Amino acid sequence: METTAHTTPQNLSAEEGDLTRRSLVVIDERRDAGLEGLVGNLDSVIIATETDHLVPAAYELLRYTGLDCTESFFDADSQSYVLSLPGSASVIVRSRGNAENPFAATNRARLTGQLPNTRLETFVFATPDIHAYVDIQKDRGIRFLTPGVQESEAFSFIQTLPSPFTGNSLGFIQWAGENRSYAPPGARDIPPDIEKPPFKHLHLHNIFELDHAATRVRAQDRASAILEFLNLTNYRYDFGVHVKSQNSITSVARREKTDFAMVLTSGINPFTTEAESGPTEKFIRNFGTRVHHMAFRTENIETTVATLERDHMTFLLDLVGSEEEGLKQIFSEPSQHTLIVNEYIHRYGGFDGFFTKSNVEKLTEATGRQ
Repeated sequence: METTAHTTPQNLSAEEGDLTRRSLVVIDERRDAGLEGLVGNLDSVIIATETDHLVPAAYELLRYTGLDCTESFFDADSQSYVLSLPGSASVIVRSRGNAENPFAATNRARLTGQLPNTRLETFVFATPDIHAYVDIQKDRGIRFLTPGVQESEAFSFIQTLPSPFTGNSLGFIQWAGENRSYAPPGARDIPPDIEKPPFKHLHLHNIFELDHAATRVRAQDRASAILEFLNLTNYRYDFGVHVKSQNSITSVARREKTDFAMVLTSGINPFTTEAESGPTEKFIRNFGTRVHHMAFRTENIETTVATLERDHMTFLLDLVGSEEEGLKQIFSEPSQHTLIVNEYIHRYGGFDGFFTKSNVEKLTEATGRQ
């Protein structure tokens, strides 16, 4: 059994200060390398599913978010649905078929045996000059899944190897023009065979863009995961919320205030026993390092959540927060098709922050019910 000394408040403060200093060094290094301005906001995320879960996974997202199906296609090794919403990153749901899976080793964990190919695999960021970005990063030792940039009429694309700290890959896409088709060269477009639920689901108009996503990483890998992400993007480390009662730290990286935020949640101390280690480290033990939830900005959240419940969505807890505190949030139960939790988040007009510590504590505790 792995053991570790408990981290004291003094140690936490010192570690946070050290992480902040190291993050500023990374920002200086990427500026000196010529990377500033070469990575923009989140363009899309890629979710892989088992073949027989593909259609249910895509339909589930249509049913419980504001996304619409805007494209579908077959290519050499997969079938994909593109789900989009103006002002939001797109969600690409795909099944790989019999093709080799570079995420296979990362996906293996105690409770993932029935879904060995399922995870949110890749966060894809926009870039104005993909070749300059790749050349610089290769000189810095960054490794990619393909030897070179993949080119199509609509876009140029490349992605990194899965991270040893998060299990995620980061992709980079440069669009060639106004045609925003995600179909790779040689793909065959097919008419979408799934549709958004009918007009009675008007509550879905209250659910907007992808606000943030949260990846669970091991306590000992927290700093490495954050610095790796900063090294590959133009994001900065913003802050960490320490919840000692849950042995958990929620860390936030942002580019601009209104952009998609990357959240990395870890233990304060590494896993020891299920009874002592808290829900974050327990989740990793059961499911591995992976994205735990995708959060969607939501208005009229009370009515929206009540209507989602009537449409058979189940939740891990009741709404947390209040208008007076400036924020309300809720977690759904994880999807049986993607393993991902949906978060719905409503920030009220006067709220100038990102999270509140009380909400983070309650949401973290709720993950222990998965």
